[in-house]
Amino acid sequence: MEEMRRFPAFIAGAPVATSGWIPVTNPSTGERVALASRCGEAEVEAAVAAARSAFEDTWRRVTPARRAGACRALADGIRGARDELAALEVLDTGKPLGQARTDVEVAARYFEFYGSTVEALFGETLPSGPEALLYTLPEPYGVSAHIIPWNYPLQVAARTIAPALAAGNTCVLKPAEDAPLSSVRLAEIAHEAGLPSGTLNVIPGLGDCGAFLAAHPGIDHLSFTGSRATGTSVMQAAAVNIVPVTLELGGKSPHLVF
Repeated sequence: MEEMRRFPAFIAGAPVATSGWIPVTNPSTGERVALASRCGEAEVEAAVAAARSAFEDTWRRVTPARRAGACRALADGIRGARDELAALEVLDTGKPLGQARTDVEVAARYFEFYGSTVEALFGETLPSGPEALLYTLPEPYGVSAHIIPWNYPLQVAARTIAPALAAGNTCVLKPAEDAPLSSVRLAEIAHEAGLPSGTLNVIPGLGDCGAFLAAHPGIDHLSFTGSRATGTSVMQAAAVNIVPVTLELGGKSPHLVF
């Protein structure tokens, strides 16, 4: 029997295998199609440390024009791997291939859009007296954490990661355990596109992995998309460290299946 393809974590610009693995199932067939790393506290620590190092040593010093170019290069890399990424989305989510191809294109467009937008971000001068100059200077948060759901893994990952990278943040992405494959491949494509090692790290895992990440004192911003119940737990964990949180909670699109 042919061995299933393994998708290790991607930390500091390299694949990182773990002692445990999560079986990934195609929901449209019930077939096990791959194995993804089961990351835990050690991998969360390593990913946050890699993101912090990349932020302090490299990414925060990169000009907006260079960050914009890197985002556009990543968009090109996504399009270059269009067929592979679409196939991974089908395996992960069971959605039709046509929709998966659309998701790939939308993901590429997010990086193009935010790559262009970051070059148009300016500070403002503020009213002051004749002997003072007041101005605002936009600065990145630092290390941003991203926890995403299973339904649009590549598209939602791109939607949250693209603005974070464009603004000068580094990222740690925790995909849903049900659909981690395209997220791991996205990190590889980002590295291939020339983003510095540690700029984008992906740590597949179960709920404990997400909990470790949400509560980690080394993150500076957290983005979560998922259920209200889990979002409440994520917000409470981040609040202990006074970490700002962006939440998208709850579904609103019921389906009738005949």
